[in-house]
Amino acid sequence: SSCLVSHFFYDATGYGPIFEEEPVDVVYVEGSPDGRISMNCRARANPPASYRWRRDNWEIKLMEQPDEHYSLVGGNLVITNPREKKHAGTYTCVAKNIYGTVISKEARVTFGFLEEFSDEERDPVYVKEGQGAVLLCAPPKAWPLTYRWIYNEFPIFLHTDRRRFVSQRTGNLYISKVEAQDAGNYSCYVSSPIIGQSVFSKFIPLIPLPPDEGWKYPADIRVKFGDTTAMLASNITLECFALGNPIPHIIWRKVDSTDLPANHEISESGAVLHLYNVQYEDVGAYDCEAINTKGKDWHKAWLYVESAPEWAETINNTQIDIGSEHTMRCVASGKPFPFIRWYKDGYMYGKGELKFSSLTFEDSGMYQCIAENYWGIKYANAELRVIACAPTFEFNPVKKQLLGAKDGRVVIECKPRAAPRPRFTWKKGKEQLFNTSRISILYDGSLEILNATKNDEGFYACFAENDRGKANSSGYLTITEATSITVAPEDTEVKVGDEVTLSCAASFDPMLDITFIWAIDFRVIDFDSEWQHYERNEDGIGDLRIKNAQIWHEGRYTCTAQTVVDSDTAYADLRVVGVPGPPGVIRVEEIGDTWVKLLWSKGAEHNSPIHYYTIQTRHYWALNEDDWKNASTSPAFLDGSLERADVTDLYPWMEYQFRIIATNEYGSGEASIPSLKIKTWDAPPVVSPTDVAGYGGRNGEIVITWTPVQPWYFYGKKFGYIVAFKPHDAYDWWYETISDPETRRYVHRDSYFIPTEEDFQVREFQVKVKSFNVKGDGPYSLTKVIYYPRDVPTEPPTDVYARPVSSTEALVWWLPVVDTGTGLQQYIEGYQVKYWRKYDDPEPGANRIFVPATVNQTRLENMLPDSHYLIEVRAFNGAGLGPPGEHCEMFTKRPRKTDYSQSGISCVVSQVMFRKTGYIYGKVYITGWHFMDFPMPQVGDYELMVRGRYEGGDGPVRKIRIQGKTKKTKTEMIRLVHPDTFYAPLGHQTNCKRHLVKCGTPALSIHSEKIS
Repeated sequence: SSCLVSHFFYDATGYGPIFEEEPVDVVYVEGSPDGRISMNCRARANPPASYRWRRDNWEIKLMEQPDEHYSLVGGNLVITNPREKKHAGTYTCVAKNIYGTVISKEARVTFGFLEEFSDEERDPVYVKEGQGAVLLCAPPKAWPLTYRWIYNEFPIFLHTDRRRFVSQRTGNLYISKVEAQDAGNYSCYVSSPIIGQSVFSKFIPLIPLPPDEGWKYPADIRVKFGDTTAMLASNITLECFALGNPIPHIIWRKVDSTDLPANHEISESGAVLHLYNVQYEDVGAYDCEAINTKGKDWHKAWLYVESAPEWAETINNTQIDIGSEHTMRCVASGKPFPFIRWYKDGYMYGKGELKFSSLTFEDSGMYQCIAENYWGIKYANAELRVIACAPTFEFNPVKKQLLGAKDGRVVIECKPRAAPRPRFTWKKGKEQLFNTSRISILYDGSLEILNATKNDEGFYACFAENDRGKANSSGYLTITEATSITVAPEDTEVKVGDEVTLSCAASFDPMLDITFIWAIDFRVIDFDSEWQHYERNEDGIGDLRIKNAQIWHEGRYTCTAQTVVDSDTAYADLRVVGVPGPPGVIRVEEIGDTWVKLLWSKGAEHNSPIHYYTIQTRHYWALNEDDWKNASTSPAFLDGSLERADVTDLYPWMEYQFRIIATNEYGSGEASIPSLKIKTWDAPPVVSPTDVAGYGGRNGEIVITWTPVQPWYFYGKKFGYIVAFKPHDAYDWWYETISDPETRRYVHRDSYFIPTEEDFQVREFQVKVKSFNVKGDGPYSLTKVIYYPRDVPTEPPTDVYARPVSSTEALVWWLPVVDTGTGLQQYIEGYQVKYWRKYDDPEPGANRIFVPATVNQTRLENMLPDSHYLIEVRAFNGAGLGPPGEHCEMFTKRPRKTDYSQSGISCVVSQVMFRKTGYIYGKVYITGWHFMDFPMPQVGDYELMVRGRYEGGDGPVRKIRIQGKTKKTKTEMIRLVHPDTFYAPLGHQTNCKRHLVKCGTPALSIHSEKIS
């Protein structure tokens, strides 16, 4: 039963040569101290391989014609005292054993050399200062080279810069604008890094001549790169340098592209463009532009990318019967398209595709497929074994115990090893079987029985015979009851998040075990890894339980009841309904000043029609990433059939992003991916400053104040304010332009504004403010009348009275200043209230509160418990403070004894204000907890203010400033604590120092936490 391979018996452990080391290219330098070349070759084979070598496809006959230069060490070829004419060329290693022969990759032996420069003296170069110059290198024959230039003496090398450039393509030295300091002697220095040798030319004198006065000339490109073809994944260098006065500036571009490739680098002061790891997308025209003040010059050339061969389909070791058909195919990609050729046992065998109609022993051997183009060669090796042997069931006999299902299809396999393919016959007992409508002998020798019955039980024997021998094998067939599904799953609908059970039960032969296999869309469910959603009944019933159903659970579920003999299958469709999926990518079709046109694609409906869409916007000044707001649209109601709409009522000149949410009867789905950021067009402002006010000061000053416009109302670039003002009785207005949009006051000084005797107590002025930007002016604010007083108030407030409200607060009243005795009410703008502890605080450090003239009472805060306070009230106007009234004295309340503890006063609730620095308003939160989480904004400086509310009244305000730094997905925590340390947030600066907590005074700490 032994198999033959060619003229010898088959050995399962034998194989043909497989290269483990192949020769590589060598550059040899004559006169090298080693004096030899070693080219390595090693192949794994059983039995071991013998080696031969070829040079330029001619065999080196090492055994037949011994050579003083060549010797073989193992598989390695050693060339002693090599000579260029005799030994330069292409070498291949040939490895051979009884199974076949293979040849290695080609390796090239070249001889590196570097000749001397010519001995002829170099002519001097005369050039006027300010003009360009080119010094020619004229290098000797050599390979490969790098170039530098010596200045006056070795080893002083010329430093290249924007003005001087050495081309590594020609070796020439280019000076864009000659200066007097360039005078000297220059020598071209040539190096070959591979052979480690250098030579230099005779010196070239450069003699600058006096310049033409004021003479300049435009950029003139002298170093130009040509059309270049590069190999895929290689690095290339493009050179471009120009002469000119002033020194030109070099700009590189890729034509029809906004940017140079990401893998680029520019060096030599702009003269050299490097492209690393070149890819096909880098193909195109590259433009070099040289510019100076006198003109510009440009040069364009193309970059093409090609590639060495790579296998798309290759060959593998194959063992096949004698007389069989066989095809060997290799497919390679590459540019230009590779040429395919074949070698068999080391010799050319054909090209394209190899086809064998009837294999013989002579077809056995080592086959090599070679793909080749300009950029390289790719080898693929495989062994083809043609075998012949008598049939044997030693390795694959017919099963002794065979099972088949009643009324089902039974196949008894018969797969002996044999070559060529044997003839098959079958017997049941002693009866030979022939093909009928129910019984067939298949091509591969297997026996097929259809609609099996109990009468088919018995012994079956397979007989195999070919021209080398024969063999047989047998087994006993038992017929069992058929497996049949009795309860099939039914089509079902389930809502997302709910639970559903799909039923499945079957009848089967009691002598067999049954298994239920569930699959969704023909993918078998793995209950071990998908236990969170899928669960099956363990009581011998095949029911499938689906928990917390999700959209992706929708599909066709197949239940298969399977025994070792047969199986039965039933299926049902599960429909999952739920909220819609996110709409597709949003595209901004058109942009206006207050509107944009949006396009989007419909998302998954999830078996329920979309009722409507909601468009949301987020603009540049949003406090956090989740600050999305529903947008105004046209049409106002976005029906579920729409895929475009206008978003209206946007701020002009504002950066926006958009997202869309779809809603059906089950609710709103996930929002779409936000659109790319866009900016609406600019427009004239429509919002004017508010709270316009002012007062007259001293020495002809009038002060005008206002609340600045919020940034989202700027509507365009170069936003600012125009302040208009005039005396009440004047005809013409004065105008001043303020270019800083954060400005909130303006002071104008003019002695003409000082009140006269005719103005009695005050002089009236009218003021108004409007905003403007690059597109135009906005409307003026309402005109406000302000007053310039002749003098400070002369009367003090009277009857000042105060009473404590809590241990830290008090209320104070007074009678306002009224008549001056002249019949006119004295002009005042407000009152200053000053309070301090009588015996503990210096008066200059007192707390001060300013209130308008219409108010005659106020609340005093941040006082200390159980303390003796003095209170003083004065009237003031633009000219200054009036005289003080009598001091009022009062005592603050004592805190309750039960409130005293090491941890301070018990806080009932806390007020927290969060606002941008410089702004009056902000968000106010009230909490009963001692901490609060909120998103940390990424842009701007902010203030956090906390006030505790206690049983004795409101506590003082504590404030901390945060200088914002961009940190993604970060949350700051405000926490009221009672220890006496004032903490600053991690990663931020603060103006707060260590602070002692008084009674009823919370301390602040801020903790940075990442929110996942």
